Amino acid sequence: MQLFTVAIASNIRWRSRVINSVCLNFVNIVVWRKILKLRQMIYLGIVGSIFLLETQAVKAQSIANIPQLSDIPRPHTNVKDWLAQQNQQPEVIPVTGVSLNLTASGLEILLATPTSDKLQTTIKNENNSLIADIPNAQLQLTGDTSFRQEKPVAGIKEVVVSNIDTNTIRVTVTGEEGIPKVELDDDDTGLIFVVTPVVSSTPAAPDTSQPNTETTPTQPAADVKEPIELTVTGESDSYSVLDASTATRTDTPLRDIPQSIQVIPRQVIEDRNVVRLSELADNVSGVQPERGYGGLSSLGYRVRGFLTNFETLRNGFPDYGYFSPRDVANIERLEILKGPGAVLYGGSPTQYAGGSGVVNTTTKKPLTEPYYSASMTYGSYNFLRPTLDISGPLTDDKSVLYRLNVAYESSESFRDFVEYDSFFISPVVEVKVGDRTKLSFEYEYQKYNFVFDNGFPIEPEILQLPRSRFLGEPNFANGEVTFNSLTYRLEHDFDDNWKFRQGFNVLNSTLSDARQASTGSLRDDRRTLDRFFFASDEEHENITFQNEISGKFATGSIRHNVLFGVDLARNLFNYLFAPDRELSIDIFDPQYGGTPTLVEGGSPFGRRVVSENVGLFAQNLIELTPNFKVLLGGRLDINDYRLQDRVSGDFLNEQSNTRFSPRVGVIYQPSDTTSLYFNWSNGFSPQFQARSRTNEQFEPQTSQQFEVGIKQDFLDNKLSATLAFFDITRQNVLTPDPVDDLFSIQTGEQRSRGIELDIAGEILPGWKIIANYAYIDGKVTEDNRIPVGDRLFGVPEHSAGLWTTYELQSGSLQGLGFGAGLYFVGEQEVDLPNTFTLPSYWRADASVFYRRQNYRFAVNFKNISNVKYYEVDGFSIDAAPPFTVLGTVSVEF
Repeated sequence: MQLFTVAIASNIRWRSRVINSVCLNFVNIVVWRKILKLRQMIYLGIVGSIFLLETQAVKAQSIANIPQLSDIPRPHTNVKDWLAQQNQQPEVIPVTGVSLNLTASGLEILLATPTSDKLQTTIKNENNSLIADIPNAQLQLTGDTSFRQEKPVAGIKEVVVSNIDTNTIRVTVTGEEGIPKVELDDDDTGLIFVVTPVVSSTPAAPDTSQPNTETTPTQPAADVKEPIELTVTGESDSYSVLDASTATRTDTPLRDIPQSIQVIPRQVIEDRNVVRLSELADNVSGVQPERGYGGLSSLGYRVRGFLTNFETLRNGFPDYGYFSPRDVANIERLEILKGPGAVLYGGSPTQYAGGSGVVNTTTKKPLTEPYYSASMTYGSYNFLRPTLDISGPLTDDKSVLYRLNVAYESSESFRDFVEYDSFFISPVVEVKVGDRTKLSFEYEYQKYNFVFDNGFPIEPEILQLPRSRFLGEPNFANGEVTFNSLTYRLEHDFDDNWKFRQGFNVLNSTLSDARQASTGSLRDDRRTLDRFFFASDEEHENITFQNEISGKFATGSIRHNVLFGVDLARNLFNYLFAPDRELSIDIFDPQYGGTPTLVEGGSPFGRRVVSENVGLFAQNLIELTPNFKVLLGGRLDINDYRLQDRVSGDFLNEQSNTRFSPRVGVIYQPSDTTSLYFNWSNGFSPQFQARSRTNEQFEPQTSQQFEVGIKQDFLDNKLSATLAFFDITRQNVLTPDPVDDLFSIQTGEQRSRGIELDIAGEILPGWKIIANYAYIDGKVTEDNRIPVGDRLFGVPEHSAGLWTTYELQSGSLQGLGFGAGLYFVGEQEVDLPNTFTLPSYWRADASVFYRRQNYRFAVNFKNISNVKYYEVDGFSIDAAPPFTVLGTVSVEF
């Protein structure tokens, strides 16, 4: 019974941390009750916003002309015809001249050729550049092999036309402030790129000191034909990303934000063949994966020494992946905003109060051109994963777009008795209501069946066990997760400077009829492990309603980029555990199938937490001069929560908190490629679940952080680097009560400080790299029980990562590529107080891939050195996978 009590106490503390992490910060009860009475008004607000915006002249669109499968022409009816076309060499069309002509809206790039109608053009975006590849043409200039013109017109930094191989011309147009827009025309003289640059939308103060001497640009020819059809690729293959608009809630370039922000694009996910998003922690400095609940592929991270406890963002909405995995099929990129986040997203218990960072996943959006992609992956432990990704317009005028992602995954495991299967589907529809208004609806559904695996207990003897060892009970280890998410977004541009955005998201995750064995401690013989068996039902629900306005204006010579808004949120976390059995096991010689015995005094245990939040925020990025900017922001959170015992129905705790979180940042840019920055912020989080022996109400946990750094671009902005120094201190940290560890006291302080370096981009054509290094000193600085100086668990002092790929750009082996990864993680403590240390390790990955026309073949080798390493969360230890191989075949058109 004593052992059972200890296990329950451990589980309570564990649950306390989880509940503390999911409760967002709650509304003052008086304010929220008024809001609840107006709940219908929220929905009316959505409808009303749409109605008001639709009062503009909007042309009704018809979707009756959707093409049917039978209407699509089939280019081949047999294999012989198809092979004949594959072997047929395309005609190479010579381009004998390049010229630029100014227009009223930008410029025209003319590629001189008499047969422009035969040119095949593919366009993609990379950083601030628009890149057009013409695979059946060759540049044949007199006395030169390429064309280059710097700053031909305002808003365009450079135009380059060159041969990238013997039968492919590349046209690169680089914008100064954004990706230029382009249309393709042709006439008797050649192929014409009609380019419109992106210029600053912030109005500047007029200069009246000089007369207007501007010369009217040359007008385009009157006999230009209708634009010809062109192909726009849906994905960029760049490793360097210059914005994170979803997570930052603005379209400000990353170099203008005084904060370290790292973005992992889709291309890295595909090149590494990532099947769990937590794997991407390898590619960001100061970030480690957080082990999933019961072995799930949950989306959790440790950022700058502090856990996110599975609280992340998805398209800017609060997400919670504790017992609900997230599939990678519809993920476009992962954005990690290190440091201050409270101003934009409120005082969450872990991410924002801790000041360590915010993690946001951005999903794929519909494309304006038809896009079809399918893949099949098979690998070690019977891993099987087919995927489908299709997109395009539903109407002829492209006012209604769609995208659909579907994925199935099943696998056994290197862990004995462990297996899982998952089905995922996500449709998205985007409607252009008017010239300046856009609506989108996105739904996500996932069903995940798995074997519950709680890993190893925190005991040094586990280092002697094979990583395949399963310490649960095979016939009492199952769970079924059902995840649903529905998102609505409305965006309206009042003009070129002001924008309104409204979003609504409802998310629900359930873990039904879960059964698991919770491990206790080893007995004195150091081989017998006590286990306690639980059945549980768990549920999480989150409703978020966001409204924000962003704008740009000038006061004299000073420019302002402002953002302000209101967020409403309601969060529910509900769980019930029924522990009543116990059975020990020999960890070195496990015998399964025994009969558990009843636990004396065992009774159900559960909580129901309801949290409600209202947040008001404002932010202003002030451009005092073109190279000196100041960021000021603040957020007022009104929070309320209720904690109820699921078994007795008693309310155990209620809290209301109102707090203001400020943010200050400064950025100085001595050149177009260098940014020096500083930021400071503080945050708070109410102590939701923890209880004291005296029933006192705990003060909110508070934090303070500052950061200084430099952002540097190299190689014409193709390669970027960020170097940062940070210092984060958390006060009022709860620790177990030394008298009775079922309760807590509030005396602790923890600090994390360190240096981070991130590099990403393209060194040479076809050679891409993403690398990082971090030094983190995370330790306890004040506490009544934990020795001062103990290191934070799971935080290596030194860590580094490198992933690089190279793809041959020409020759008979064009499209063949190789990838290599090397990762180092230093020694890690496993818990607090520190008991023992996990050793450091090096891990290596590799890949070989080949692209031919619309096909891609790839083989990925993970942990090729078969090193033995672990993931920790302070409560248990997970063995990481050994050497594995994944092979993928994909096609897109």
